[in-house]
Amino acid sequence: MSTFSFPGQTAFYSGKVRDVYTIENELLVMLASNRISAFDVILPRSIPYKGQVLNQIAAYMLTATKDICPNWLIDVPAPNASFGKRCEPFKIEMVVRGNLTGHAWRTYSSGKRVLCGVEMPERLKENDYFPTPIITPSTKASEGHDEDISAEEIIKTGLASEIDWNILKDYTLKLFARGKEIAAKQGLILVDTKYEFGKIGDAIYLMDEIHTPDSSRYFYAEGFEQRQANDEKQKQLSKEFVREWLIENNFMGKEGQSVPEMSDEWIDTISKRYIELYEKIIGEKFLPVELNDDETFELITSALKKIQYK
Repeated sequence: MSTFSFPGQTAFYSGKVRDVYTIENELLVMLASNRISAFDVILPRSIPYKGQVLNQIAAYMLTATKDICPNWLIDVPAPNASFGKRCEPFKIEMVVRGNLTGHAWRTYSSGKRVLCGVEMPERLKENDYFPTPIITPSTKASEGHDEDISAEEIIKTGLASEIDWNILKDYTLKLFARGKEIAAKQGLILVDTKYEFGKIGDAIYLMDEIHTPDSSRYFYAEGFEQRQANDEKQKQLSKEFVREWLIENNFMGKEGQSVPEMSDEWIDTISKRYIELYEKIIGEKFLPVELNDDETFELITSALKKIQYK
């Protein structure tokens, strides 16, 4: 994906997956690339249509949750591009978990029962539901790995005031409940996810993407209880299968480890899994769109011209 120069552009940042352009210090244009990352490492090969999948799911979910809290999104001018309000971000990720899975399970199975200051009940199996969803925040690292942090530490270090933390917690639980409702209608369980928030003045806004396979984990609801009873692996739609493949091939982003070779067949499999999630969660057939850089640039600049910024 090329780097663009938009009218009024005042900053540019290339993240793990997104390229972010600041316009007049008031707007952000986010282009979702086909890059894929795991363990905070950008993998060497891109995934066809991944950017479009992420962008369109995020736009759908932001629209479906805008009654819960304000969000940054203004428009989606191209399949892999969105733009909206620039917020001053909280340097934390609000990770919320409904089931004992992934990082929480790895922590639990090591014998620990406290994660980010939250106590986890005894006698749980992998993928079991928590009695109620738990929030396990992490710091938002500009480089390297994000780190677990407790609510007490967030307030103590000034990453959020106590008043803001309570609002963030409330928004997070309500967004997760809505995400679970949307997923349930499509025969899925929203297992865990993360939200990022920022401020414009004193108001807190939901930022970035939500409920996508890069930020969330989904299980198929059909057969879930039976698989749990039989100690079977859950059938899931998320990026976790990529992480599991990397772990099986001795890569967890640690120093001295090398990313295993990604074959054409494996790239195709990942792409199909992303498309499968789109179709499952949105309930519509995915329509791949191929645009060149000039077409993408024109769509974005035309959309920007239609709105006035101070």
